[in-house]
Amino acid sequence: MPERRARPVPPGKPGRKSVWRRTGGPAAPPPVDPPAPEPTAADPVPPEPGSVVQAALYRDGVRVATPGSLADTFRELREQPDRTAWIGLARPTEDEILSLAAEFDLHPLAVEDAMEAHQRPKLERYGETLFVVLRAARYLDASEEVDFGELHVFVGPDFLITVRHGAAPDLSAVRHRMEGTPELLRLGPEAVLYAILDSVVDGYAPVVAGVQNDIDEIETEVFRGEPEVSRRIYELSREMVEFQRATRPLVGMLHALMAGFAKYGTDEELQRYLRDVADHVTHTSERVDGFRQALADILTVNATLVTQQQNAEMRALAEAGFEQNEEIKKISSWAAILFAPTLVGTIYGMNFDHMPELHWVLGYPFAVLLMAGVCTSLYVIFKRRDWL
Repeated sequence: MPERRARPVPPGKPGRKSVWRRTGGPAAPPPVDPPAPEPTAADPVPPEPGSVVQAALYRDGVRVATPGSLADTFRELREQPDRTAWIGLARPTEDEILSLAAEFDLHPLAVEDAMEAHQRPKLERYGETLFVVLRAARYLDASEEVDFGELHVFVGPDFLITVRHGAAPDLSAVRHRMEGTPELLRLGPEAVLYAILDSVVDGYAPVVAGVQNDIDEIETEVFRGEPEVSRRIYELSREMVEFQRATRPLVGMLHALMAGFAKYGTDEELQRYLRDVADHVTHTSERVDGFRQALADILTVNATLVTQQQNAEMRALAEAGFEQNEEIKKISSWAAILFAPTLVGTIYGMNFDHMPELHWVLGYPFAVLLMAGVCTSLYVIFKRRDWL
């Protein structure tokens, strides 16, 4: 790892003391210049060019400077070593990330992950720098999709860098909250990491509520026999797979952070906050697991109901076919019975001069009896076979 460039310490000013390893209360702040006035609604901070959402320097939990670029941030941080930098980037360029890596000695593997994005949630420690990948989520009810945003966080002794890929989460709300509670921001970059984790986890609550509502609707549609419900179940199940990939690793990540409380001297109050976030993550992860199981059960029930409906339709078709066959049998039987006298009458109606029984006195009674006998025989045969 390349050595970090030493920042000159102005005469009469002590070097920066890291709050990362603070075990007791906050140390007495060194003499500092009067803090710069914070921007107000009447005097908003102008939007910064490029991908820098906002860069700010803090001293003792209070914002003292709002540089307009990364270069200004680096310069002021070198000139005032007792300050802490909070830099927010959105879809940064490769040059911007490389400049941050050179200034803060970020590990090449972490820098590569931050540039490529599409990472699973994880927590890695490189020396004194903590690298965290988070997946924020928001639920789009119209399309029943979970929109995921990726957030990379670099946490060092005196800096915190956020690299956001996606619309979520809204880190401006996190910054506003932390600046409104300087006693918490005074605890250092690790406290900001807690606030970001808390914001990401709180953002899961609307997603959980939206999914629960859709599952209730799906259950109703399943028993109502809606034809498109299978596709809806499948698509929501896929969203839950992605949601599970975003939430499940957080449980292990937060337990890893809590395991390092004693080693890194994490403030006791901050420990309580992180435990609260861990509880919320565990609850959310369990809910997501329950959603996946519920959707799998609903899909099985829907498949059973569809099979039963298909069997009922096949049975109805079979019964209709059987009834048609019975009718055809009856029609065929009567057609055969009526065909016999027609055949006899047709033969004796040809009126040839030389034809047996044509001039016989008993020819007519014989023909009538023959037709009656054939018809009776056919009727008995068909009756025995249940065709009539």
